[in-house]
Amino acid sequence: MHKSIKTTEKKAKAIVGMIDKMINVVNTKDELNAIRYVMQYLFTKEASLELFQHIAPKYKGEKTSGFTRMTPIKYRDGDNAKLVLLELI
Repeated sequence: MHKSIKTTEKKAKAIVGMIDKMINVVNTKDELNAIRYVMQYLFTKEASLELFQHIAPKYKGEKTSGFTRMTPIKYRDGDNAKLVLLELI
């Protein structure tokens, strides 16, 4: 929905593979099966419409991964976890 989030590095690395797979499924499979797959991970209608109408068509083509960028921001106070900005390229 927001095309970028601020989170810890570990959570961002876990999400990147899921994002790549969802975009590839939307671009390669027929629409009904793609909807079924995406609804396992996205729970709102607005988020799935955003993926199908705006995000996935932008990445249609020969590219199958590398849709996201992680930019280190700072270390979080308290537990010293590394915060990154995860955004779609």
